[in-house]
Amino acid sequence: MPELSLELPARCTSLFEGKNILVQVPTLRTLQVTAKTAFIFILPQYNISVPTADGELVHYCYGLKDLVTILFYIFIAIILHAVVQDYALDKISRRFHLSKVKHSKFNESGQLVAFHLTSMIWCLYVIVTEGYFSNPRSLWENYPHVYLPFQVKFFYLCQLSYWLHALPELYFQKVRKEEIPRQLQYICLYLVHIAGAYLLNLTRLGLILLLLQYVAEFLFHMARLVYFTDENNEKLFNAWAVVFVVTRLFTLTLSVLVIAFGLAREDNQTFEPEKGNFNTLLLRMGVLLVVCLFQTWMMWRFIHFQLRRWREYWNEQSARKRAAASATIAKQQSKPLKRESGYHENGVVKAENGTSPRTKKLKSP
Repeated sequence: MPELSLELPARCTSLFEGKNILVQVPTLRTLQVTAKTAFIFILPQYNISVPTADGELVHYCYGLKDLVTILFYIFIAIILHAVVQDYALDKISRRFHLSKVKHSKFNESGQLVAFHLTSMIWCLYVIVTEGYFSNPRSLWENYPHVYLPFQVKFFYLCQLSYWLHALPELYFQKVRKEEIPRQLQYICLYLVHIAGAYLLNLTRLGLILLLLQYVAEFLFHMARLVYFTDENNEKLFNAWAVVFVVTRLFTLTLSVLVIAFGLAREDNQTFEPEKGNFNTLLLRMGVLLVVCLFQTWMMWRFIHFQLRRWREYWNEQSARKRAAASATIAKQQSKPLKRESGYHENGVVKAENGTSPRTKKLKSP
């Protein structure tokens, strides 16, 4: 194979004492092509240098190449899913000898607890470091937020990858047919909301809404895990009920504040998809309507769930009372009757000395 002598730049020759380095040309070209291809899969694309007072910052926007990155992280999510299942959940479920129905729900909640906990910590870190908590006006000021910091874009790509990987996991985990519609429902809802915030450049608002949602979901699935191990322990369900209602109120309030009031005051009120601007009255009302409908649907399901729990609780209490009452009646019936003093002879009670306990009537003269 032919070899080519490549001389190093002047600043590097002193390190090698002026010697030349022999590099194989086909190998060098292969490495360059492989590296460029690998970067498309691993790192976010469409980076742009934005000048600032301190220098330049690298920001990112979205495009079709994001689908390649999402595909790569779908495979990573499948691998991590299998690791959590094999090394944690299967060992715990074997210890508690769960039934098939409980085993399926235990695996679902266990996977979601790990994901929600990781996403909560990551999302909170991004929000704090980007200053969205300290400056709430940044949620709508200078819209559209086309240029994203690296950690914001990478967070959204990983979120989309996880919920897309959940679709083939329905087959890999051999989920029961009656459970598939329910799981498809919430997977599609997550994908619609995350992709909508990403494509409509509402990523800042989407981060906070995701944080609120994941806090409530984390508590719910933790309560399910505790309930499967101890059916008498329902304290976490009560804590989840309070957090769920509070997060719904915060979600609706923040959505109305940002979409209906904040974006409505921005000067740029035109529809310009090429610039990433979707700040029109029709689109704002459409997004707000979707958020409100979703929160209303979740509240309706929550109320239905609580009513079912209370109904089961009162049925259980009434069954226990009926069982206690029947046990008391059975004990009373099983007690022996007290016999009168003496004994019976031909249906007549005789005294112990053989005389009748009845007083004899004296014949009248």
